[in-house]
Amino acid sequence: MKKIIFIAVILIVGFSNTQVKAQLRINIGSQPVWGPTGYDHVDYYYLPDVESYYNVQKRQYMYQNNGQWISSATLPTKYSNYDLYKGYKVVLNEPKPYLHFQDDKVKYIKFKDYRDQQEYIKNSNDSKYFIVKGHPKYTGNNKYGDKHDGTMGHQNNGRKNKGNDDNDNEDDDHDKGNKGKGHDDNDHKGKGNKGKGQEKD
Repeated sequence: MKKIIFIAVILIVGFSNTQVKAQLRINIGSQPVWGPTGYDHVDYYYLPDVESYYNVQKRQYMYQNNGQWISSATLPTKYSNYDLYKGYKVVLNEPKPYLHFQDDKVKYIKFKDYRDQQEYIKNSNDSKYFIVKGHPKYTGNNKYGDKHDGTMGHQNNGRKNKGNDDNDNEDDDHDKGNKGKGHDDNDHKGKGNKGKGQEKD
């Protein structure tokens, strides 16, 4: 009898830990309103139209400038009119995907100019997205807490990563000035912001 009870306790504890870890990976509340629906967790979006990345946790774009990766709250000035809602967005769950930019550029070129193919969060009537700031039915009640460390593997491949960390600065206005529809390929969408970042990764 004791052996059965012990096994039961082990199973219950293991199941509980699995549930807790799964919940800690959910970051719906951190995703921008122009992000595509269907993902409980997102580390980065790759934006094929502007050959840039968006770090969901830090709420910053990452793009190349003179061969160096820049972290910024906005896209480069030349993309200030880019519609993040309409553009395609590829969901990448891995740390520092920009280290594989050349691969991503080729792999996801098929989504360039691929517009209005994804439902975006702002247009969703799924109540789980009501915790996203900027949603028309925003409740401000984020039951998930959006805790995540951004170290999980890529949803699309098992690439290993190396390199320097991203900048820690973030901008709460990550969805400012955007309108339109979204995508996912995990693919993505959205409209660009004005201005340029000053920090390098």
